[in-house]
Amino acid sequence: MTHNFRFSGTGGQGLITAGIILAEAAILDGKEAVQSQSYGPEARGGSSKAEVIVSDETIYFGRVTCPDVLLVMSQEAADKYSGDTNEHSIIVTDTLFVKDVPGRCGERVDLPITHAAVEACGKTLFANIVAVGAITALTGCVSDEAIEKAVLARVPKGTEEANKKALQTGIALVKNR
Repeated sequence: MTHNFRFSGTGGQGLITAGIILAEAAILDGKEAVQSQSYGPEARGGSSKAEVIVSDETIYFGRVTCPDVLLVMSQEAADKYSGDTNEHSIIVTDTLFVKDVPGRCGERVDLPITHAAVEACGKTLFANIVAVGAITALTGCVSDEAIEKAVLARVPKGTEEANKKALQTGIALVKNR
């Protein structure tokens, strides 16, 4: 099975790191993965996106033309990156920042991602890891063990426990909805 993901938001939210983590988790699970990223010239504040393809088979085309799952973490990203979704796409929004999503979708999942990060870990900077937990719980595209190992391999030393808590918070957001 192949999953096409697009993580979008504002530069500085850690969405490119989230894409890299998901791709690494897929590889740890023995799957194929392709990850790409795009961001504006601003270091922070402009739109950014990361795309990840996870597959049990060889990936011949490394671009996401229609995301199966679109994560939007800002209204600007929702406006900019949802135009190629369709009636089979799942759109996951951060309820703190996103109100309207102009694209079509089969399912819209509104989650308090940033709020949950602050509540669980004390800072908004953990929102990307909360989002990764939610996405993996929603899709089952990688194992819990692989995503935790990939997270711990990418986060700064000394933040491992907070990031594990953020990951579990994201998983719980989906399982408890």
